[in-house]
Amino acid sequence: MARFKDVIKSAEQFRSIMGEPIDLVTRKTLTHLDKHCGVFIGRSPFMLLASSDAGGNVDVSPKGDPEGFVKIIDKQTLAIPDRLGNRRADSIENILQNPKVGLIFMIPGKTETLRISGSATVVRDTELRDSMAVRERSPEFVIVVDVEEAFFHCSKCMIRSKLWQQDKWPSLDGLPRLAETMVDAGQLELSESELHTLVVNDEIERLY
Repeated sequence: MARFKDVIKSAEQFRSIMGEPIDLVTRKTLTHLDKHCGVFIGRSPFMLLASSDAGGNVDVSPKGDPEGFVKIIDKQTLAIPDRLGNRRADSIENILQNPKVGLIFMIPGKTETLRISGSATVVRDTELRDSMAVRERSPEFVIVVDVEEAFFHCSKCMIRSKLWQQDKWPSLDGLPRLAETMVDAGQLELSESELHTLVVNDEIERLY
C-alpha cells in the first residue's frame, strides 16, 4: 500500500502547480564568479558542501574556518581546505567517484546566501596547501571546484527560520551531547562521560 496518496511523479505535473520562474530569477544565474561572489566568499566563515557517490548516495558536509578560508583562484575556480576531522572523509570519497558538487556560503547576520555548483578535484599541490595554512598547519588535501553555476539566494529561509535572531533561538535543553549520540548509535562500551572528554579534547587539540 502506498504511504502517500497525492505524489508528484513528473516535472510537467510539478510545473502545472508551481508555474515557471520569472525572468528576474533566471537571469541572475552566472557561469562564473563575479565581483559580488568574490566579496561574499571572502567574508564567509562557513559553508556547506554537498556531494554524492556513484550510486547517488548524498552527503552534506559543513566547513568552517576564519572568514575567507575558501580561496578564489580565478573567476572559474575556487579551493576549499580539508581540515582535520574524523577520517571518514565522505566528501572526498564521493568526489573521487562523482565530481559534481554543490556549495552554499553563509555569513553570520547576512540573510542572503551564495549557491555554487560545479565539478571538484582533490589536489595536494604544496604551494596551494601552504597558502591555506592556519597556525602553521597546512591541510593535507584541497578540494578544487571548477565553477559551473553561481547565484545569490534570497532571504526568505533565513527570515522564516529566524536563524540570525539570537533572541528567537530555541532552548537547547533536552538536546543530547555528541558523545551520547555516538554511544547509543554505536553501542559503545565507553561511558558517555568518557567519550565526551575525548570529544572535547579533540576539539581543542585537533582543529588544525
